Amino acid sequence: MQYYPFDSRNSLYKDKFGAIAEGESLRLRLLLHRDACVHNAFLIIRKDEETAPHYIELQPKEWLEDYRFYDTELTMDEGLYWYSFKYTSDHGTFFVTKTATSLGIVSVEGENWQLTVYSKNFSTPDWLKGGLIYQIFPDRFAKSGESKNNVPEDRFICEDWEKQPEFRQNNGKCSLCNDYYCGDFKGIEQKLDYLKSLGVSCIYINPIFEAHSNHRYNTADYMKIDCLLGNEKDFDSLIKKAKKKGISIILDGVFSHTGDDSIYFNKYKRYGDGGAFSNFDSPYHSWYKFYNFPHGYHAWWGVATLPETVEEDPSFNEFINGENGVIRHWLKKGVKGWRLDVADELPDVFLDNLRKAVKAEGEENYLLGEVWEDATNKISYGSRRKFLRGNQLDAVMNYPFANAIVDFVKGGNADTFMNSILSILENYPKCSIDVMMNHIGTHDTARILTRLATDDCPQDRALQASRVLTHEEYERGLKRLYLAAVLQYTLPGVPSLYYGDETGLHGFSDPFCRGTYPWGKENKHLLEFYRQLGAIRRECSAFKEGIFIPVFTGLGELAFIREDEKEKILIAVNRYDGEVIIDIPSEFSTAKILFGNIPQEDKLTLSPQGFAILKIKKDVPYRLYSKGQ
Repeated sequence: MQYYPFDSRNSLYKDKFGAIAEGESLRLRLLLHRDACVHNAFLIIRKDEETAPHYIELQPKEWLEDYRFYDTELTMDEGLYWYSFKYTSDHGTFFVTKTATSLGIVSVEGENWQLTVYSKNFSTPDWLKGGLIYQIFPDRFAKSGESKNNVPEDRFICEDWEKQPEFRQNNGKCSLCNDYYCGDFKGIEQKLDYLKSLGVSCIYINPIFEAHSNHRYNTADYMKIDCLLGNEKDFDSLIKKAKKKGISIILDGVFSHTGDDSIYFNKYKRYGDGGAFSNFDSPYHSWYKFYNFPHGYHAWWGVATLPETVEEDPSFNEFINGENGVIRHWLKKGVKGWRLDVADELPDVFLDNLRKAVKAEGEENYLLGEVWEDATNKISYGSRRKFLRGNQLDAVMNYPFANAIVDFVKGGNADTFMNSILSILENYPKCSIDVMMNHIGTHDTARILTRLATDDCPQDRALQASRVLTHEEYERGLKRLYLAAVLQYTLPGVPSLYYGDETGLHGFSDPFCRGTYPWGKENKHLLEFYRQLGAIRRECSAFKEGIFIPVFTGLGELAFIREDEKEKILIAVNRYDGEVIIDIPSEFSTAKILFGNIPQEDKLTLSPQGFAILKIKKDVPYRLYSKGQ
């Protein structure tokens, strides 16, 4: 039998899968053929911020057929590490480096493996594990119809709930971001039973604070609820009623910038004579990056209406993260956590302090960050970020999973999908993985049904506004959505459902992905399917903290297992238009069928664009993933 010299996902070579805690022992083993005529073998390892690597000699150990192990055991401090191997032999000096997957090959030069070492004290909230997040864009989910006070006259109130969101930048009062549909807290409260029927355990609400755009990412006052959403009494009632139904609420924190039309910047004098724009001596002046006062200032991505903040400024930091600051003020009201907008644009010192503020109000409070790439090796602010090492975020929005799911169901390769999933599982701490926000659609992306139905997204908003899905496109998107949802709900982490996706709502990018929920016009079959998925998550403990075990990949079909100490769940998906038969472990031949066909011994038939979820109770010990087992 032939063996690779190393595989970071196989316990034969690396005794612990994935990231490890600081001080935890790790055994690494190289496997080389006797014909290599090895003299000495070394582990080459470098901490990320260091320039020179360390060479650790590997000790020759037992033989496996014609191969010999060379191993070492080590412990490390918190940090990000890169490693490869080197050996000298009768034939010269060679290296063992990483391929595009986890496998190692003998080479002259190549890539390194990554090892994440996180704080030994890192833990994440238990209440969210095994749960379901429901994301609400509050202006568009549900409205109570109750009258609101002190509504600014410059807002356009849309009376037609079903009207397409306005896409024109300059269209008078009814223009892009200035059309309000008046969704509110009371409307959300009235729909709590509906959310409970989906299995929702957490509501993530887009910004709720006073702001002068319908998305409210241009904060005007962090301490004041926007008048169209209700008042603090309404908010307190929503938190209290949701809690009674087992649903927690997290808020959206936008701290890398404020609105120019805010109590802090006050460019247009809406808030009187104060503010950083017009008053050099304003207490808020140091919060902003002026280079030619007052008109010359740095703005988020160059958007003049979004002046950037100086997060390191002591005054701003105290206002957000202090004992009486924004973070703790809203947590004291019963909010269970925060999602941080553009977390990768917030400096480390600010994130360090923000985590302390969140956890000071309770260790079970949740801190989620918007990061679109692998959060363990992301570089921003000119340095490697440390989001998931235990002192900043609990988790991030899992865009790598979302992209892998979309690419696969639209025709991608199953091996590519599996490698994408395993790469994140290998790099992220397990406690982060268990509370990762696994979305496939958000307010920042086209609706998932539209993404799956089409391959073309016009860049021009006017073209997007007039582009309507054909019946054939809608049906194609729907079939793919069933597959995508199965993967989203069964992969490690917490699925996040963007309001209305469960009803077949569609639309291209902003503002068309922010349409109103179609109450009374839902796709009933799709909605019931999402309810069934939610029930399965609640009933199966393996989706809480269970490990992930690859079982099978073809070109367009795949299977994997989620396993904990009580049960095993097998998930299989076929994106082909034709029927396929796959091999599965024989123990699933008598499994409980949650979805799909009954297995025939160790064979499982998957219908065209079909899927299966099979469950068995365990009678064998809990084990970690080891490739080939």
